[in-house]
Amino acid sequence: MTASHTALGGRSNRAVLLTVTCLGQFMVLLDNTIVGAALPDMQHRLHTELTGLQWIVDAYVLLVAMLLLSGGIFADRFGRKRVYLTGVAVFTAASVLCSLAPSLGWLVAGRVLQGIGAAALSPASLALLAAAHPVPQERIKAIGLWAGLSGIGLAAGPVAGGVLTDAFGWPAIFLVNLPIGVVLLVLGLRSLEEARNPSASAIDVPGTVLSVLGVGALTYGLIEGGARGWTSPVILESFAAAAVLLAVFVAVEARRSAPMLPLRLFRQRLFTVSNTAMVVVGFALMGSSFFFSQFFVYVQGSSVLRAGLQTLPTTLAMVIVSPYAGRLAARYGFRIVVTTGLALAGLGLLALGMVHADTGYGNVWWRLGVVGIGFALTMSPLTGAAIQAVGPQEGGLASGISSTTRQIGAVLGVAVLGAVVRTRQSGGASFEAGLDSAFTAAGAITMVTAVFTGLWLARSKPSEDSATPGRSPDPGAVTTSDEANETSAKSR
Repeated sequence: MTASHTALGGRSNRAVLLTVTCLGQFMVLLDNTIVGAALPDMQHRLHTELTGLQWIVDAYVLLVAMLLLSGGIFADRFGRKRVYLTGVAVFTAASVLCSLAPSLGWLVAGRVLQGIGAAALSPASLALLAAAHPVPQERIKAIGLWAGLSGIGLAAGPVAGGVLTDAFGWPAIFLVNLPIGVVLLVLGLRSLEEARNPSASAIDVPGTVLSVLGVGALTYGLIEGGARGWTSPVILESFAAAAVLLAVFVAVEARRSAPMLPLRLFRQRLFTVSNTAMVVVGFALMGSSFFFSQFFVYVQGSSVLRAGLQTLPTTLAMVIVSPYAGRLAARYGFRIVVTTGLALAGLGLLALGMVHADTGYGNVWWRLGVVGIGFALTMSPLTGAAIQAVGPQEGGLASGISSTTRQIGAVLGVAVLGAVVRTRQSGGASFEAGLDSAFTAAGAITMVTAVFTGLWLARSKPSEDSATPGRSPDPGAVTTSDEANETSAKSR
């Protein structure tokens, strides 16, 4: 009887843990897609231009990209429960700040804080879940549930964003995080158990600071260049600063004993090619989806609510297809699945570049769906390829780097494709023509990357090419739902 009660208590505690960790990641993923639906309303109410919208998105993504790896190390060193709850508190408070923001500057500041909170919350949630499931098979199933349940946030974002913005205005999309955050803090304080990794690496403070400043300076130049002029002194200085800071970052990382980004991993061709492709995935996916709602509202005249529903095919296709990408990669190999996915996504984006104001939705939704299917086929296999390129003990690090490279690509995608639109408009073209150019550019880059992976997405040593492409990520790694879906597929 005692053993039975103990087992039941253990299962109950694990159920609460799963609920808390899934809900936290759900909140982060919901924020990834809910903001896009509200961008037209933000532009109207805050009286900002396209540049302002780019900062609203990139301020968040930039901090997440640059702090994800450090967030995982913080959780291991200082306590996963402590870092998780701190991340929840920061994310929730920042969401309230965003909802109350009286100006663009305050909103961007709130988004920066949200990014910091998400970079702590996300890796700590998965680390907590992994620590509570020491048996490998149970851990795989738990991570699969974590990925599937939290991933619902991706599909819910466009719909929730459209409904809330249409009914209450854009501040409501941030206030929705308040009740979720309060519930997580109450449940987490009562039910979570602290866990640490005494042998965790030291925090790479110089690497973290240099990476944030370097990519931040590059982002500033790309976003502001379209408005200020590409040859203006401040833009040229920002690009020069970015080049110097990133060069110093590489030099520092090459000399540190425990770097945030071990450069030696890039000696493996499979690792380098997979992460290069992941940058392009983040670039094309985030950069193009940034404009989806704006296309439907400003070009086709849809309401914010309707536009949110109209963008759903992309995220819905990703949620449905992602769990099968790992299976397909295990059966047919990384190269075939990733190249096929990139080709599909590229064709979908090129097709979007031919959509106009009078194009009926019946001829638009399938293009969005093809984009979603294509990118869903790439993300889990690319993460799996990066993990397989390194030793088993570095699987978590490889998964974290894969997440980071995708986020960096997302930052650059919003900045560069926004610059394409601004440059076309400054030359006298319409917003619609600018969007066509942006979608076409994203599609062309994605197609070129498909050729690149088709030729080079393999190990540099032929004798290792036949290794099974299904190794699952280290459960303590920094992952997002699309990456953990490979693990989810294996547990089914």
